[in-house]
Amino acid sequence: MSDKMRLIVMGQQAFGKDVLAKLLDEGRDDVVAVYCEPDREGKPVDPIKEYALQIGLPVQQPANFDDQKTLDTLASYEADLMIMAFVNVFVPQAARDTPKLGSICFHPSLLPLHRGPSAVNWPIIMGATKSGFSWFYPSDGLDEGDSLLQWECDIGPDDTVIDLYFKKIYPAAIESVHGVCDLFRAGNPPHIVPNEAQASYERRCVKKHARVDWNKPVAQVYNLIRGTNPAPGAWTTLNGTEVQVYDAARVAGDGVSGKIIGISDAGVTVQCVGGRICLKRVRPAGEGKISATEWAASAGLSLGDLLGT
Repeated sequence: MSDKMRLIVMGQQAFGKDVLAKLLDEGRDDVVAVYCEPDREGKPVDPIKEYALQIGLPVQQPANFDDQKTLDTLASYEADLMIMAFVNVFVPQAARDTPKLGSICFHPSLLPLHRGPSAVNWPIIMGATKSGFSWFYPSDGLDEGDSLLQWECDIGPDDTVIDLYFKKIYPAAIESVHGVCDLFRAGNPPHIVPNEAQASYERRCVKKHARVDWNKPVAQVYNLIRGTNPAPGAWTTLNGTEVQVYDAARVAGDGVSGKIIGISDAGVTVQCVGGRICLKRVRPAGEGKISATEWAASAGLSLGDLLGT
C-alpha cells in the first residue's frame, strides 16, 4: 500500500489530541473520523473532541460497541487502520477488525511488562532502570497481543513520573505515529510475539498504595515518592494530619526512622532505614503545593518530630 491511508483515531485527553495533530501535520494520510469517550457531566470537553470539531472532523462517542448500529457507523468510514491512542473504553474484536488493516494500540510500557492502567508509575516504584512504550495489536485481554514496535528509554535515578512520561515517553510516542502508519503502508507489518513468562499485570496506582512507610529502606521510600509524583501523590501524616509529598531528594545519614533530622532552606529531612529523604515540595491537607520549608514553619515542625505515626 503506497497511497494515503484512511485513518480513524480513537483516543482522549492531550495525548489523543496530539496524536491526531501529528497525523494531520504532514498530510501523509487522511483522518476520516475521531472516536473518544462519551462526555461526562460537569467535565470539560475532551481536548481531542474539541480539536476534531474545530477542524471539521466527524466525532463519534459510543459508550460501547455492543450494537450493530455502532459497528455499521464505524464501517461506514471505510478506514484502512484504526489508531487507538490512550483508550479506556473496551473495543471488541468486531470493532477492532472493521478497518481493512485492523487496529493498533498504544501502551506506555515495554509489553508484556506492566500491563494495566498505571504502567508509568509501577516501574519507578519498583526501582526499574528501563521503560518505554509499545504499539501493539490489541486483543480482548488486558494490554495483550503482539507488538508492532517498541521504544526503550532509561529511567534515571531521580526521574519522577513527570520526567519519564512527559519528558521521555510522551514526545517520542507522538513522533512515532507516522512510523506506525508507514509500517502498515509497506505491507507485512512486524509482529513481536510477547514472552508471556515475563508478563506482569499491575493494579491502578491509587492513594492506598502511595502511603510512605518511613521504616522501609530509603531506596524504596524514594522510589515510591518518585513513582507517585505527580499522581496519585505519596503521603504521610504529622500528628494524624495527612500531607502529600512531591519533590524530594535522597541523602545519606542514619538515625531513627520517621524522625525529622533537619529543617533548612533546602527542605525537611526525614530519616528512613539506611538513609534520609529531604522533602522539598509538599501539599498539606486542604491546601496547595508549597515548599517543605514553608510547611515546616506553618505546621510548627521541630527537630525530632515523627512522621507517619
